[in-house]
Amino acid sequence: MKSDIVKKGIERAPHRALFKAMGYTDEEINRPLIGVVNSKSEIVPGHIHLDKIAEAVKAGIRMAGGTPIEFGAIGVCDGIAMGHVGMKYSLATRELIADSCEAMGLAHNFDGMVFIPNCDKIVPGMLMAARRINVPSVVISGGPMLSVKRNGNYLDFNSVMEAVGAYKVGKMTEEEVGDFENHACPGCGSCSGMFTANSMNCLTEVLGMGLPGNGTIPAVYAERIRLAKMAGMKVMELVEKDIKPSDILTPEAFENALAVDMALGCSTNSVLHLPAIANEAGVEMNLDIINEISGKVPNLCKLAPAGPHHVQDLYMAGGVQAVMKELTKKDLIHKDLITVTGKTVGENIEKAQVTDRGVIKSVEEPYSQTGGIAILKGNIAPDGAVVKRSAVAPEMLSHRGPARVFDTEDAAIQAIYSGKINKGDVVIIRYEGPKGGPGMREMLGPTSAIAGMGLDKDVALITDGRFSGASRGASIGHVSPEAMEGGPIAAIREGDIISIDIPNGKLNAEISDEEIKARMAEWKAPQPKITGGYLGRYARLVSSASTGAVLK
Repeated sequence: MKSDIVKKGIERAPHRALFKAMGYTDEEINRPLIGVVNSKSEIVPGHIHLDKIAEAVKAGIRMAGGTPIEFGAIGVCDGIAMGHVGMKYSLATRELIADSCEAMGLAHNFDGMVFIPNCDKIVPGMLMAARRINVPSVVISGGPMLSVKRNGNYLDFNSVMEAVGAYKVGKMTEEEVGDFENHACPGCGSCSGMFTANSMNCLTEVLGMGLPGNGTIPAVYAERIRLAKMAGMKVMELVEKDIKPSDILTPEAFENALAVDMALGCSTNSVLHLPAIANEAGVEMNLDIINEISGKVPNLCKLAPAGPHHVQDLYMAGGVQAVMKELTKKDLIHKDLITVTGKTVGENIEKAQVTDRGVIKSVEEPYSQTGGIAILKGNIAPDGAVVKRSAVAPEMLSHRGPARVFDTEDAAIQAIYSGKINKGDVVIIRYEGPKGGPGMREMLGPTSAIAGMGLDKDVALITDGRFSGASRGASIGHVSPEAMEGGPIAAIREGDIISIDIPNGKLNAEISDEEIKARMAEWKAPQPKITGGYLGRYARLVSSASTGAVLK
């Protein structure tokens, strides 16, 4: 066993003494030692209940003959961090989570590991660590929050965000906003739409690192606890068979993930996280590869914010496995890949079926013949930009309008709330990228304000930062190179005409290359907003969004 290095032989008597100081018996020490990484906290609704998930995981490990050893991991709540300096830390914590899990896993030589994340950055951070540590591992999430019906509408976190914009233009009263506030998030779990957390939990299942149901079984269902026990038992089987993340996270597994990403209409943040995980696995993934797969995979689901359904509906309709089986009809899924079930993808999906065609369309009659995410390029974004095509109103797929330029998210949202943005405008928010932010803030505030004001079919947003998975409308993010690195988005001036052509993957300012060069010749990089602490260090080391914003 790998853990023998910390427990076997007379030379390890001091090590065993430390185990015994914690109450471990000889029998427990002699069993396979399984690290259980629990990101439970009292600041994230998706994580508030993870103590229950961890207890179930540990029960499963013990039932299967192992010794679970739990330790903690951090996690930022993107919703609570939204709209202020806290959001600068959100994406940056992905690397902290990966680094700290790696340190704990390798320092203590566990025989296997179970990772318990649920929300946004925690999921990819743990997947990155799993590949680095490379011992038999299972990821088990805490599950999605329920969406409940209120006055005829199913609510979610984004409903409250958009309610603020509606209030600002007199479409809702303060009392109505308060009603949303009190009922939109009814309990524990990751926010209920196909936002970033649920996107990554579903894609974990597709990658083969999570058991079937990992992405969709609601947090409050007993089935989630049973799945956690199964995860604990399954890791012991993986230890016995020596099936490691390096066996699972293959190039073909990432192709499967991208295909389901497009079919589900996942968060644009998946275009940051999948390349970062692939980077750990030594698998090449770039925006061109993503665009190629998007071009041939049909969009089968419109989950919030793209449509009325929530993750609980996807669960009832057959879940991720049913979506994968549907895609096999067009040979879009590699079926012979090993997964944490110990079986292949094909064996996992053999009995899956779609039970609600209102939620999961057929490949013959999809919402669109192309995927939910599109990559745009042009003189604003030579290296690419990302948009959740499935959440864009048809009338905004092609748009032309004057640039309204802001150098911070705060300035942009102040202008939006003050009624200074007009129909047809293209809001440019720059110096919010990985380096410029620093930290590449999510901008659910501006997008939800515009949607709440009823302008999502009239106003586009373009940024070198990123948008929440809850954002809808023509919200184009990840513009690369970013302004802080001298990307041409830094050359855009108030009133420049911006042309957006999502069907053809184009994003351009209607100015000549010579004019852009002349403007950039006069450009000087602004002083970094933060130079000290972790964010200062992050800003100096982080790469472009087009390569996953990984640290160099």
